[in-house]
Amino acid sequence: MIPQVTEKPQVVALFSQGLDSILAIKLIQQQGLKVQAIKFITPFFGYEIKDHEAEFCNKVKAIYDIDLTIVDLTDDYLQMLAAPQYGYGKNFNPCLDCKIMMLTKARILAETWQAESIVTGEVVGQRPFSQRRDAMLRIEKLSQTKGLLLRPLSAKLLAPTKAEEQGLINRELLFDLSGRGRKPQIALAEKLGITNYPTPAGGCLLTDPGFAKRVKTLYQETSIPAANDLNLLKFGRFYPLEKASDFVIVGRHQEDNQQLLKTADNSHFILHLTEMAGPVTILKGESEYLPLAAEKLCLHSKAKELTSVKVNWRRGNESGELIVEPEPAD
Repeated sequence: MIPQVTEKPQVVALFSQGLDSILAIKLIQQQGLKVQAIKFITPFFGYEIKDHEAEFCNKVKAIYDIDLTIVDLTDDYLQMLAAPQYGYGKNFNPCLDCKIMMLTKARILAETWQAESIVTGEVVGQRPFSQRRDAMLRIEKLSQTKGLLLRPLSAKLLAPTKAEEQGLINRELLFDLSGRGRKPQIALAEKLGITNYPTPAGGCLLTDPGFAKRVKTLYQETSIPAANDLNLLKFGRFYPLEKASDFVIVGRHQEDNQQLLKTADNSHFILHLTEMAGPVTILKGESEYLPLAAEKLCLHSKAKELTSVKVNWRRGNESGELIVEPEPAD
């Protein structure tokens, strides 16, 4: 579904929430152009905004005076992740396919809204995989955004776009930044009066080796994992089961427990110790694995010291209790 905008934009911009994308948008706004920013989300980046989109957009408007639309890429992204055309990065991160997907979606939105340019905060040479000059040009070609895609922070190092050639955007007011250094951006932010911006963070979770390994486990079969299953992988101790899509997760602390309960749905078994405190445990799989999940729960609680332990479980409207005899801890 194409999101609606209240006013026809002249420029569409990708908003990552980082300083570079904020600067890129402000540089175009300074030229008197109407910019509509887009923030793409998936279970691997930006998903904390899910179900709070209006609140987040209002906050961005209040802090940066940027009009923002949230676009959830989850369904298409999870399909692509199974077999990205241009492969994975160091871990399970499909950086080129990801960038191409986002820019293709941005191009479609720009065409729908009749915008004349697409802006990103990319800087030549800032990222070794997707922001090399040759990779940037290749991404333009594959996303069909050549001539439309403008990177204001590095524009003078790249060929002019149609918007520059036609006089919509003044190229002389753009920059020639390159490399991984942050000092020029910080200085520009100070000049533009932008003080409230996030420090560089981890970005996409698929670049994290531990998390990427968990996700890869769920992609061992032909079926595409559910978004909620992938969200559960962000918390607790992970135990894969025989079937690639099945697993047990045991919370490590109170925050994990809260997040697991918040994220689990009616397809997941939720286990608790009946007579003492212990971690929340989630089972994705058939009921035959309940004893195994209960053993993992006991292993990470004081129940491991007992000879017999009662464990409650529930899944949707189902519930029950089982008794396990914990294996002696090594």
